[in-house]
Amino acid sequence: MGFFSKLKEGLKKTKDSFVAKVNTLVNSFTKIDEDFFEELEETLILSDIGTVTSENICDRLRAEVKRTGATDTAEVKGLLKGIVAEMLRGDNSLRLDTKPSAILVIGVNGAGKTTTIGKLAANLKRDGKKVIVAAADTFRAAAIDQLNVWTDRAGVDIVKHAEGSDPASVVYDACDAAKARNADVLMIDTAGRLHNKKNLMDELRKIAGIVDRQMPGCSLETLLVLDATTGQNAVNQARLFKEVCPITGIVLTKLDGTAKGGIILPINDELGIPVKLVGVGEKIDDLQDFIPEDYAEILFADDIGGKSDDDADDSGNDDENDDEYEEND
Repeated sequence: MGFFSKLKEGLKKTKDSFVAKVNTLVNSFTKIDEDFFEELEETLILSDIGTVTSENICDRLRAEVKRTGATDTAEVKGLLKGIVAEMLRGDNSLRLDTKPSAILVIGVNGAGKTTTIGKLAANLKRDGKKVIVAAADTFRAAAIDQLNVWTDRAGVDIVKHAEGSDPASVVYDACDAAKARNADVLMIDTAGRLHNKKNLMDELRKIAGIVDRQMPGCSLETLLVLDATTGQNAVNQARLFKEVCPITGIVLTKLDGTAKGGIILPINDELGIPVKLVGVGEKIDDLQDFIPEDYAEILFADDIGGKSDDDADDSGNDDENDDEYEEND
């Protein structure tokens, strides 16, 4: 199954839920008036898009209706598709411009952080990059062992210390290993806890400082892993983590297991953080690059079978072995 097909399958629950609501609304009105906009806004809010972003979408739609002169509600889906794609378009690609580059992976326990690291490492290796993973989540029991399983599956190196070790020392050694082994990318796992923001901030700042000193000038991505099934709670998590550290991108996992895929919109619109990767399955090649145009096409198209895998962008992949759903990281 190609990348577009996987995304289509992954978004099936979201599409079935969201588009059904939009279709019901469109069929209930004969003209685009203020009553229609009020109903649309409520529909968007009920689809986990949130109040602020729903208002923003409706404001943009009003402007598009005025610009295009649209009068028929049947035209709304096409206009919405363009609005959604435009809202999500931005810096959606990973920036790995230096050798080595670094990826700091953060997120709460259970979001799918460990499996995301394994899947992304496998993707990067398939792209011809040499990857080293730093097991810097030394806090959670079995975190290192779980990560070791995933690095073995991906076929990449891991730098690890004993459970309970200082995470900073693991990162220090991993930076040295990345340079000595001529690695392209260093991926860093971190402890998944947010109950004490000060401690987390101090730890992440310390890790980032070590990367900066040991690999000066390297490209650094800070990816926040969020569980799509948690809906608006994922948006709240992103807001809290943004207060703790600068986030360059979102990885949205378990998209195939929820009808709440609309949360991509408020994360991007309200917080200004681009979604860069999405998890749409349970295999090691099911983590894929997020392409706004494909997301909008799938969400709003009446017939989404028309785009072949050959036409789809060669995005990334997200794998989620059953372990991801059982993961406690």
